[in-house]
Amino acid sequence: MNAAHSSEAVNDVEGTAEAESTLIALIKAAFPHETVPDSAYARTAAVVQRQAEESTWMRLKLAQGLDSLQALADGRFEQLSAQEALPILLRIQHTTFFGFVRQTVVVTLYEDEEVWDALGYEGPSFDKGGYIDRGFDDLDWLPDPRIEEYDGEPLQEVVSDLPAAASTSSTRGAAVPAGQSRARAGRVGNRRKDGA
Repeated sequence: MNAAHSSEAVNDVEGTAEAESTLIALIKAAFPHETVPDSAYARTAAVVQRQAEESTWMRLKLAQGLDSLQALADGRFEQLSAQEALPILLRIQHTTFFGFVRQTVVVTLYEDEEVWDALGYEGPSFDKGGYIDRGFDDLDWLPDPRIEEYDGEPLQEVVSDLPAAASTSSTRGAAVPAGQSRARAGRVGNRRKDGA
């Protein structure tokens, strides 16, 4: 952030290396992945900062949020482990600041190809002809699916709102229009039969 070099800086933290390291630490604590390199978190933090610069209000929220985060952590947020940072993140989870960071990071971090490699994601498939011949079904840790169909009468336990004498051929007439209760549907149906 370049605001720290101007007279428009919101606080002493805005635009400093401390603000950047705090933001990276926040992103790592909120989206912890052991295999994701720090460079991907740093690129994501840079995107958060650029997007905040587009709006004075968000720039203020980001600067104040990072300052508050440091205050909650006694000035050492970037030194906390993810487990130590979690209670602080839970305290700020409903703030505009954290919401802005979260929504930006969710998109940015997981679009990073270095993150794809770290998480084992092969990337989009459309340019490779789809997934059909690329091992989409190589889930050898799942049991084989049971493939059999039941073609008998509906089980009373499964379809509990059917009358005892109902069969699959009579269920269509028992449907109730959206917004009506069964009692109202019965009254409406009776009136029509009586001609009222």
